[in-house]
Amino acid sequence: MGLYDRYLAARLRRREPAPPSHVAVIVTERDLLEQGAYATLEAFFEWAFEYGAQRVTVYVSVLDPAAAPTLRRELEGVSAPRTLAVRGPEDTQRADAPIQVSIGLGGKHEFAGAVRKIAEDVQAGELDAEQVDEREVENYLVFPENPDLVIKTGAERLSDFMIWQSVYSELYFTDVNWRDFRKRDYLRALLDYESRQRRFGQ
Repeated sequence: MGLYDRYLAARLRRREPAPPSHVAVIVTERDLLEQGAYATLEAFFEWAFEYGAQRVTVYVSVLDPAAAPTLRRELEGVSAPRTLAVRGPEDTQRADAPIQVSIGLGGKHEFAGAVRKIAEDVQAGELDAEQVDEREVENYLVFPENPDLVIKTGAERLSDFMIWQSVYSELYFTDVNWRDFRKRDYLRALLDYESRQRRFGQ
């Protein structure tokens, strides 16, 4: 760790707010084509758990669905400090793992699937329509957990990812591209997160 990184880490240690328990990061298919991109991902997992995260979710935005199987094979080979589960666009079942990687499973796709399953269960008599509230909808989502912090690299642009779950998340945008994302950039994101007063829509 460099001198500046140690300085940022020391500032974090002096802060009282709890670190984010669930961190999500959004990268693109193009990001992962850059040299060293997977090494950055492995390092990101280490940083997240080192600084208090209990869960990490990664969303890989893809333009070409045909690339998903190749990406999945590459991502399943990534070294991780905790159990890692990789999900493709066709997956609809949950996986209980501290690290979850989603390839192109956008929020609209996920939410539409949840609504479809709710409708099927209501029609089958397994669910009363009057019981369908926010908590019940969350029970049908592929990603039921709400991230505390969502990091978007490369541009200040929202993504179609966890649109239900991240409504009260803290969003952090950095113009640093994924290939250049370093530990100091992660520490800056944590410092920014801990300087905010979370209101959860209030």
